[in-house]
Amino acid sequence: MTNAGNEYIIRTERGLTIAGTRITLYDVIDYLKADYPHKYIRDVFNLTDEQMNGVLAYIEAHQVEVEAEYQDVLQMAEEIRQYWEERNRDRLARIAAAPPRAGYEAVRVKLIENRRQREANKK
Repeated sequence: MTNAGNEYIIRTERGLTIAGTRITLYDVIDYLKADYPHKYIRDVFNLTDEQMNGVLAYIEAHQVEVEAEYQDVLQMAEEIRQYWEERNRDRLARIAAAPPRAGYEAVRVKLIENRRQREANKK
């Protein structure tokens, strides 16, 4: 997969990256798949209109290859997450079983309520 005349996309050790930044195409694709507006994505990553247009043009021109690579990145991220979750399982269980720290009860109740609200909104 080459740039095909797109000076805004380069390949680095991190994968397909927006030239002059540390932002990968996979970061942008996450937002695109979540249906965020292009202007919002541009602003989140502090991109110029030209950079954003270059990213979108590249993704469109190389849709099949970019999607395949994106799926590989997601799979690798999941494998890494599972590795660290397994490695820290005992520690996370100890933390979860520990009693709440004094003085944080109100904050804990608010966090639990926020989590319930998010779960309810997903359904």
